[in-house]
This record gives sequence, structure tokens and C-alpha cells, in this order.
Amino acid sequence: MSNTDGLTVPTYEHVVAAHERIKPYIHETPILTSTYLNGLTGAELFFKCENFQKAGAFKVRGASNAVLGLSADQEELGVATHSSGNHALSLSYAAGRRGVPCHVVMPRTAPEAKKDAVRGYGGLITECEPSTSSREAVFAALQQQTGANFVHPYNDPRVIAGQGTCSRELMSQVDGLDAVIAPIGGGGMVSGCCLTLSAIAPEVEIYAAEPEQADDAYRSLKAGHIIAEDAPQTVADGLKVPLKELTWHFVSNHVTDILTASEQEIVDAMKLTWQRMKIVMEPSCAVPLATILKNKHVFAGKRVGVIISGGNVDLAKLPWM
Repeated sequence: MSNTDGLTVPTYEHVVAAHERIKPYIHETPILTSTYLNGLTGAELFFKCENFQKAGAFKVRGASNAVLGLSADQEELGVATHSSGNHALSLSYAAGRRGVPCHVVMPRTAPEAKKDAVRGYGGLITECEPSTSSREAVFAALQQQTGANFVHPYNDPRVIAGQGTCSRELMSQVDGLDAVIAPIGGGGMVSGCCLTLSAIAPEVEIYAAEPEQADDAYRSLKAGHIIAEDAPQTVADGLKVPLKELTWHFVSNHVTDILTASEQEIVDAMKLTWQRMKIVMEPSCAVPLATILKNKHVFAGKRVGVIISGGNVDLAKLPWM
């Protein structure tokens, strides 16, 4: 790890090491294409389907890297985190593979499907109010009580190195990409893309996609400093958290632009993907396609990698029902 302004910043070598460490515990997820969506957008889209990943989301990559890298002393106390869902269930999955305890703080409003998955993997849930401040306060008390190793959902060099394995796979699966786009909340996946692509394909543009109603990363990039929102309301429940220092380092240095979409545009893109590609994806994962459809001039004629970040959907509460 290199040290930049007091931050412990992972390098591409850490991505390579993470990939070797986690390979037995993850899927190399497939790339899907859609002639219809290519025609609609004027671009060639290559969807990296992390909705088919273990635990149903890309976050199992970073969580597994953190858990599998624990020392023997850390292993005894287990791991702990706070998460709206996918990191919680991914960390629970990874902890279960190594046989260590996993404590998670989740908003009481988190989808029941995600809570059920956490419990199914053996995670122990403590609920909090649906705000960043409540999440962090409840977590601080839990960590003091358990002494468990904190694996932050995204502001953790081990997690970012793990997430970087997704774009590493993508670049080995698809030749000649002009751009990659991923959803952004706290910025873990986007930071992983920045880490990998700046090392092995610096010519590839990196875009982040964000809900208009939770656009703190967009506003941060324009302002040149982190702007944090405490409790935004959006159908994209995985994208409600703000950037932190480590993810801001990558976003501010490597992201070409952050594009936003309205709630209706996100739901329409999600429904369109379900209809045309026949795959289950979360609202958060539909934000990249929504922004591509909204900004066709940016992507027209380009080969674009689109990261579908997860598929843990509450089927009883689909947003178009």
C-alpha cells in the first residue's frame, strides 16, 4: 500500500494479489450483450453481470479479500460492518467461508430480501435508522462491544483492491473498450475501476452513474471536495451513502465524469433490462443504463463496459408495481 496525504492507498499489485486470494470463492461473471439496447443507445454495450456473482453482488469480491486476509488474532474476534445490504450479505458470506463471526448494522428500512440473505449466511444484524449518522453511531457502539475487525463497505484499501478485480476480469473478456461505467454510492466499485484501469488501460474513460436524488458524488466532483448527504431518498437503495476520503482520492483523480438519472429514468431502465435481457437486477444497477440513455451523445459509437453491480431484489416490492 502506498501512502498519499495520510491515506493508505492500494496499488494494482494489490488487485492482482486479491484476485489470486479470492478466486476459489467467487465467480468470473459473464458478459452479456443486447442488439436492441445497442440500437437504442447508438453504442456497443458489454454488460458485466455481477448480479450472477456469489451472494448476488460485486461486493463479495472486496469482502472476501478483507476476510481472507485477516490474521489469526483478528480471525478470533471476527468482522463487523454497516451496510444497506449487499456489503452486509457479502461480508456474511465471506465470514462463513472462513468460519468467523460477522456483525452487521443495517437500516431498518433495508430490503427484507437482503436481511434474509445476511441471516442465511450467518450474519448477526443490529438495526439502525436510515441515515448515515445513525448507521455510524450504532456501529461504533457495536464495534466497541465486540472488538471485531471493521471492514468498511468501501473506504477500505482491502475492499477497493477486491473490487478492482471486476474491471480486471472485464478487460480480459472484452477487447477495445473505450469507456467503463458503474453505479456510484460510496464509490468502492468505481474506485476499483479507477485503480485497475489507470494501471492497465489508462486510455479507457471511467464514468460513474448516480441518482439525481442522491447526487452528492456528482456535486462533490463539480465542487472539488466531498459533499456528504445524510439521508437521501431514492429507489436505488444501494447508492445512498456518501464518498469517503479513500474513494474520493480515486474519483477526483481518475473519473471522467459523473452522470445522473431521475427516479423514473432509473425504474424505466431497470424494467427495460428485465424485459430485454431477461436478467434480475436491482434499481441501483439500472442507473448506468439510465444515464447512457439520457446522454447518448456521450457514448455514441463507443464500446462501453457497463457494470451491473448486483441482483438482490425484493420481489414483493418491485418499483413498477
